[in-house]
Amino acid sequence: MIRDQETISQLIGLVERFVRERLVPNENKLEEEAELPEDILKEMKALGLFGLTIPEEYGGLGLTMEEEILIAIALGRTSPAFRSVMGTNNGIGSAAIVFNGSEEQKQKYLPRYSSGEWISCFCLTEPEAGSDAASLKTTARREGDHYILNGTKRYITNAIIADTFNVMARTNPDIQGAHGISSFIVERGTPGITLGPVDKKMGQAGSKTCDVTFEDCPVPAENLIGEEGEGFVTAMKVLDRGRLHISGVSVGVAERLITDALDYALQRKQFGQPIAEQQLIQAMLADSQTETYAAKCMTLETARQRDNGENVSTESSACKLFATEMVGRVADRAVQIHGGAGYMSEYAVERFYRDVRLFRLYEGTSQIQQIIIARNMIKGAS
Repeated sequence: MIRDQETISQLIGLVERFVRERLVPNENKLEEEAELPEDILKEMKALGLFGLTIPEEYGGLGLTMEEEILIAIALGRTSPAFRSVMGTNNGIGSAAIVFNGSEEQKQKYLPRYSSGEWISCFCLTEPEAGSDAASLKTTARREGDHYILNGTKRYITNAIIADTFNVMARTNPDIQGAHGISSFIVERGTPGITLGPVDKKMGQAGSKTCDVTFEDCPVPAENLIGEEGEGFVTAMKVLDRGRLHISGVSVGVAERLITDALDYALQRKQFGQPIAEQQLIQAMLADSQTETYAAKCMTLETARQRDNGENVSTESSACKLFATEMVGRVADRAVQIHGGAGYMSEYAVERFYRDVRLFRLYEGTSQIQQIIIARNMIKGAS
């Protein structure tokens, strides 16, 4: 739901200009150095990009879901690693506090997230718990006015630079499913936190992940988000929104890939004419454009439904499944259109081909989305 068309149009224009003039020219530097330039980080904070989804009363922009998708599409037209550094502040790192935190927690943390003063991260995945998140083993044992956390989290985005960790831990060992899991805010510097080395990944250089280990880590009881046993339920609400956001980013990346592929096809000549004149090249361009348009329409429509208060669990999973699989196909076609050049790091399509592979894994794999969709269908028919 667009609250004010003129305002959101101005914001989109501002972000598009920032992407075009500042982020795109720094893509190669980010890839080579695997480090976000400090001047870029400061500009992102000044633009309010760390508080896009945080309510206005806590210093954010409080974007609706539809507005957020439009910004995600704009941000998607450059390296995903740029978005990743502020993505957790707008999504999985802060949303649990927005949805279910106490007023004291909101006052303490959300203004710092929205300004970019603090970076948040979301600690759910474990060495033996990924798609089956309800089987996580990290524990939180109550001792007086503290909980004692023990366990290891894996592939945690922004953990290496995080000021707070939103940790999912089992507070009731007698309940093995989702209802025994609670959510905690753990601040950097708390005794018992150990960070592993930065992971070496296929793509998205500059978006850093690592293991986080909690060993007899004391967390004040007031840092419990909501009530005991509500953590996993809140996490699923967080992921519903996150899946739509990633769908929007996937659309933006696909649009960038199509632009790059079309530009190349118009310039590259074979058999005496631009390869864009060849029908098989045109077919790849047309298929990419059609699928991107379909993903954009379904994501925006689902965002509007969510803004209207509708339950969009099935639809958000459908968007995430289609959009992330779609951008993988578009990236593959973009490399193919570039031919041998597409395999060279000189061209952005090579980097995007690696970067977008992650979209089908986080916020729930494609296979998990299929299961969610099918189970909801069966539940609705019974």
